[in-house]
Amino acid sequence: MTTPKNKVLIIRLSSIGDIVLTSPIIRCLKEQLPGIEIHYLVKKQFQPLLIANPYISKIWLYEGSLSRLIQGLKAEKFDNIIDLHKNYRSCYVRSRLGKSSSSFPKLNYEKWLMVNLKINRLPGIHIVDRYFKAVQKAGVDNDGKGLDYFIPQGEEVRIDLLPKEFQNGFIAFVIGGKHITKILPEDKVIELCSKIAQPVILLGGKEDQERGERIVSKAGGALLNTCGLYSINQSASLIRQATRIITNDTGLMHIAAAFRKPVISVWGNTIPEFGMYPYLPEGLNDQSKIVEVKGLDCRPCSKIGFDKCPKKHFKCMNDQNTGSMVQLLEKGWQCDDLC
Repeated sequence: MTTPKNKVLIIRLSSIGDIVLTSPIIRCLKEQLPGIEIHYLVKKQFQPLLIANPYISKIWLYEGSLSRLIQGLKAEKFDNIIDLHKNYRSCYVRSRLGKSSSSFPKLNYEKWLMVNLKINRLPGIHIVDRYFKAVQKAGVDNDGKGLDYFIPQGEEVRIDLLPKEFQNGFIAFVIGGKHITKILPEDKVIELCSKIAQPVILLGGKEDQERGERIVSKAGGALLNTCGLYSINQSASLIRQATRIITNDTGLMHIAAAFRKPVISVWGNTIPEFGMYPYLPEGLNDQSKIVEVKGLDCRPCSKIGFDKCPKKHFKCMNDQNTGSMVQLLEKGWQCDDLC
């Protein structure tokens, strides 16, 4: 990859967490290469994640037909393409534009070995640091400042409009997720919430709304179900205003890391060794605590997730120790032996 002259296209089509994890690349390109103009290609539904990013000059939206985009992209006469997705769609864009391009090591083979044969050839490198391989030849270095997330004006949730018991601090609990095998089961969430003394706000999508209502009704205490009520940026606003975060391995986990929040991440069928754990600035790694059930010979069973446990016992989530999570919340991050 040659040093960009003035205009670069970054490609990352989806999803929430993966896009947030590209934010250090965007910042470092802008700050370390004077005069650079950054464009970003993303699926339309994820535009809200980038719209307030001050380092991006233009967002290109993929709505199902790349061929319609190609002519517009060609007209921009990009100097370089940085492919941070590395799938057949992003490769198609690169080939059609015919410009100098670079990408990153995706580790599909290493992940396959770990999932299918439990042979660990994973390099122990976070995906953010692997993303930086794509800009290495341009002389762009990781500044160690972690992730960025920018909330557009008007999408902040005013804390004074929340119920009174939540206005003096609350824990945000992300109960949603894209795959069932990455979601803490409802009964475990109820068990955990019933033990937490602080007010708790539940976060998730519309698909989590009914589950959130059941959790509130059964757990008791100061619980507020906001699942499906807020946009991604409004949910991010609640994350930013929370004192601590409990979350499944999902997009809001990375937004919590972008706000440097103390975060407990709960891991099911996937493993942090894939390189997608909370990415914090240098010196703040103790803000993140990973909770997982170790010693299961069936884990990881997928690099992404399933709609149900392939073994039918779902021990990776059903055996989670909610008591250890409560101790972390109450006593701080001084109980590594519990997790």
